[in-house]
Amino acid sequence: MSKIKKILIAISILVLIFSLVNIARILLRDYAEQQKIKEIAELWNKESTIGGEAATASPFITKAHETVMLPEFQELYGRNTDIIGWLRIDGTRIDYPIMQNQQDSEFYLNHDFDKKESKNGLPFLDAYSRINSSGILLIHGHHMKSGMMFADLMEYKKESYYKEHATFQFSTLYEKEEYEILAVILSKVYRKSDDVFKYYQIEKTGTPAEFDAYIQNIKKLALYDTGVTAGYGDKLIVLSTCEYSTEDGRLAVIARKRK
Repeated sequence: MSKIKKILIAISILVLIFSLVNIARILLRDYAEQQKIKEIAELWNKESTIGGEAATASPFITKAHETVMLPEFQELYGRNTDIIGWLRIDGTRIDYPIMQNQQDSEFYLNHDFDKKESKNGLPFLDAYSRINSSGILLIHGHHMKSGMMFADLMEYKKESYYKEHATFQFSTLYEKEEYEILAVILSKVYRKSDDVFKYYQIEKTGTPAEFDAYIQNIKKLALYDTGVTAGYGDKLIVLSTCEYSTEDGRLAVIARKRK
């Protein structure tokens, strides 16, 4: 065997070892993050089961309305006051806290519940959304190859899947809510100068005319007809994640709060 061939084989072996080590590191990181999410979800679910509908007295009370925080949030809120809600879609892996950092709107793009750096991040509320006052709550979440975060939203491209998962639950710190899906759309992040409908510009929906125009544009982009619509005064949630069939692509699931 020539010396050059031996060198090439040695290099190939080193590259293989490096690749395997890197894959192992990624798998271990993903496993650790999955375990942390599982622990947080188990805590939320346990307190939800124990507390039920009757929230007991707690130190988390707003003086203006004497509203008591739901039991399932109390320990988690004590651990991180950035938590503003919980999203669950039955039959999927989406069962996550929803976050919002007032100082950095994109903080949870790459941080976990304990504010440590994380590639997965956590779903978070858009800077233009306010949990207690906005008519549209825009929630961003990563589309991870591991299936974590909002990866399962890709299944909503299929109408048959939508029909089996037409509603989801969203809880604020003080109220449990149910939403019915209005539309599923494919879009993208456009340049500021592009004169086109941008579903993520929720700050431009403050008047009845603007809100109605938003819904009409959503309906035009819808992948299929759900039979659900909305009018000014309805509360919406928009779940937004990356969609890789086009550059800067996005998939969004738009849902209306049930009355």
